[in-house]
Amino acid sequence: MTSLPHSNGAIRRAGPPVEDAAAVAIVLHGRGASAESILDLGLAFDLDDLALLAPQADGHTWYPFSFLAPLDHNEPYLTGALARIDHLFQEVLSRGIPAERIALIGFSQGACLSLEYTARSAHHPGAVVALSGGLIGNGHVTGSAPPEDKTFDYEGDLSGCRVFLGCSDVDAHIPLARVQRSAAVLSGLGAEVDARIYPGMGHTVNADELTAGRAVLAALRPSR
Repeated sequence: MTSLPHSNGAIRRAGPPVEDAAAVAIVLHGRGASAESILDLGLAFDLDDLALLAPQADGHTWYPFSFLAPLDHNEPYLTGALARIDHLFQEVLSRGIPAERIALIGFSQGACLSLEYTARSAHHPGAVVALSGGLIGNGHVTGSAPPEDKTFDYEGDLSGCRVFLGCSDVDAHIPLARVQRSAAVLSGLGAEVDARIYPGMGHTVNADELTAGRAVLAALRPSR
């Protein structure tokens, strides 16, 4: 039996052991980056009781084409990436950490995967911090040429899930229309969404995003 892409990639870790952590975050890197580099982003939230787990994509890329391509163009890599996230999610659950204390953090491709996994999964995380990303697949984006194959008809219930979604209005990789559509879809599924658009920022992360993301992640901690 052939394994899915990304199923054997390394997992890099930072922070306390999962069992001793107040909350756990699965941290997902972008195209061409690495598990080690995305851990730096996780550590920038400055929560010393947050355990960080960062999987490495095969070839440093989770899927080969744009996240706006028809879904089947990015297979089997997309399925493999989502399965890798789910494997880690289930591992954390098995160690006694409830879903409401698990977060997904991602930048670029990692942000897209964080949002797509959350919308599709039966076991949604307590929080998502998605930086420069949107839901995956061709669909309602102004000026998109290929036929639409994305209806955003997810069936999950995201009640209790807090989502921070930050992006520029001129990001060369993430159309503003998709960010706005993603925020609306996730809100419609019951998530509490804080979507912030930063004029002229480009494809990067700013201080306000770190502050907002930190607040979302800190709220995962159990009551003292």
